[in-house]
Amino acid sequence: MAGTASVERVKDRATGLDKFVLREARGSSVEVYLYGGQVTFWKNNFGHQLLFVSNKATFKPPKAIRGGIQICFPQLGSHGALEQHGFARNQYWSVDESPPPFPVATSNCHIDLILKSSQEDLKIWPHSYEFRLRVALSPRGDLILTSRIKNVSSDGKPFQFTFAYHTYFSVSDISEVRVEGLETLDYLDNLQSKNRCTEQGDAVVFESEVDKIYLSAPPKIVIIDHEKKRTLVLRKEGLPDVVVWNPWDKKAKAMPDFGDDEYKNMLCVGAAAIEKPITLKPGKEWLGTQEISAVPSSYSSGQLDPEVIRRMHTI
Repeated sequence: MAGTASVERVKDRATGLDKFVLREARGSSVEVYLYGGQVTFWKNNFGHQLLFVSNKATFKPPKAIRGGIQICFPQLGSHGALEQHGFARNQYWSVDESPPPFPVATSNCHIDLILKSSQEDLKIWPHSYEFRLRVALSPRGDLILTSRIKNVSSDGKPFQFTFAYHTYFSVSDISEVRVEGLETLDYLDNLQSKNRCTEQGDAVVFESEVDKIYLSAPPKIVIIDHEKKRTLVLRKEGLPDVVVWNPWDKKAKAMPDFGDDEYKNMLCVGAAAIEKPITLKPGKEWLGTQEISAVPSSYSSGQLDPEVIRRMHTI
């Protein structure tokens, strides 16, 4: 018999950090740390962990947690005085006690967090903002992240930012994984000084290091894991681009918080807004959503099974 949905705040015994555990009635669950506003664990109704977190991940501020879903704001990458991927992923968020109404009621099983400008932030990024994040778990186990960023400055000036949900998926074997929905798109290749190229394959496959930003991607992307007979369907709104990353062997060995061979079992695919920075005038708000579903699938001759297609059209 199915239970009831619940949201519980706990202190992680291993890390000492506060987190929320969301549980849906059918068995899916999500863990969200206040540190970084970061989802680290997402288990579907079958009990499978769908996100990757490195065995060497450091849960000690100010280091970001290596894995899960990192919130990259106000930038992805390294530019100017801001740290790599911005500051949102290594700050403590607060519970948003009075969130504004969301455009669509995503789920009753959710947690609302908020991050506001600090004096330290303002020294390196002189803009006043409120960043509201809702992490929700649907009754069928889908994971939905909704970000709302508002310009609350009193100086009358707009500000710009870029953004990404840097999402680490757990995969069986990176060489057996395909990403569909990005074919024929232009992308910026971070391994070639952000040269603009065009995807030539009928799917994105992995044989070496990849660090690309696909531009103006469709609202649905699928990640097909043949060995696990699983397809992950990623839907996005307000986020035109998609980041795809795998460090491969040499870079993996150079990262202290990443196992030497862990690149074989992870893949980052996340919704983003990179090519065209978002401009917010005072009082205005931006909203960007990423929704992920995991569905059992078989993959043969380049065709998704009917269940996957049905879910892509209904989620």
